[in-house]
Amino acid sequence: MKIAQIELYEFTMPLVSALTTSFGGGDDHHSILIKMTSTDGVTGWGEWSGDGPGYSYETIPTAWHIIKDYLAPMLFKAEVNHPSDAVEIFKWVRGHNFTKASLESPLWDMAAQMSGQSLSQFIDAGRGIVKSRVSVGVSVGIQSSPEKLIEVIHGYLADGYGRIKIKIKPGRDIGDARAARKATPTSLLQVDANSAFTLKTADVFKEMEDLDLLLIEQPLGYDDIYEHSKLQPQLKTPICLDESIHTPDHARMAIELGACKIINIKQGRVGGLTHAIAIHDICAAQGIPVWCGGMLETGIGRALNLALASLPNFKLPSDLSASKRYYREDTIDPAFEINADSTLTVPTGVGLGVNVRMDRVQKVSLRHEKLSPQ
Repeated sequence: MKIAQIELYEFTMPLVSALTTSFGGGDDHHSILIKMTSTDGVTGWGEWSGDGPGYSYETIPTAWHIIKDYLAPMLFKAEVNHPSDAVEIFKWVRGHNFTKASLESPLWDMAAQMSGQSLSQFIDAGRGIVKSRVSVGVSVGIQSSPEKLIEVIHGYLADGYGRIKIKIKPGRDIGDARAARKATPTSLLQVDANSAFTLKTADVFKEMEDLDLLLIEQPLGYDDIYEHSKLQPQLKTPICLDESIHTPDHARMAIELGACKIINIKQGRVGGLTHAIAIHDICAAQGIPVWCGGMLETGIGRALNLALASLPNFKLPSDLSASKRYYREDTIDPAFEINADSTLTVPTGVGLGVNVRMDRVQKVSLRHEKLSPQ
């Protein structure tokens, strides 16, 4: 497969409600959509899922620059026999995982289309029967008060979500966790610190041991594995690593060091589906369950994530909520809806299996650029 054209769409979409974390939040989702066309006329879609310097050093301007001046020229020169070839094609560029993933994604979409399969079928490759539905939960940002948090959680429970995740930070930790457990005494509950604590302030997690939490997500530094290996033995509750895991080797290190008992896989954070699948397989071999994290993606990125989360070792509910959790009007039609059993249905059409609404993409676009071989 040769690539004939890459189109970049910078866009912004208002969120139904802000998602406030330990490092901030906002009322809009600002990102990039990628439309890629092969010389055979097949079109694939991808989405840059970075979240700015609070989560990663990558930003929209850096992503645009790296794609236009480095990754796209490399890809135009290459013959792509399989989407995983992108790892080698882009190897010269260090880091920039979200940006690499955004260009790898359309290759997977196009390859699945050419094979006549859905993306979930295409990536399965004999690992096991892919799930037709993915168990999901909802991520709840830091609210103005514990009372407001309880109110918001009740709303999501009424919507049908069977797993609740709350964001926490120092000063908004054990009180919010107890309020959340009070709001949902029997549902699955987990907390996400987004790297806001240190070993010196981590005693608060011992106070949460009686709350029957599913997991504690990324309590310590975003670039740390070692100190998590000191904290996990002190807790019965599983630690789940997110920001610390950027490569399959990081997953191996974390498992060997005993730094966690669960890993969150975000395909953008680890550089694309190729590495995400590799981490899934590493964890499966070691008996470490995984789940799929979300980054406020539109329906385009959500479809990709659902295909990934259909693999057999995704055993915990994923952060892949229904479209209306985030957007009043999604980039796809029909939008993703939550099923009565707190699942989302994995698309079965070829490729991503969703209908991209170009009129909506153009409506929210701030900038559009076409890239072609020189």
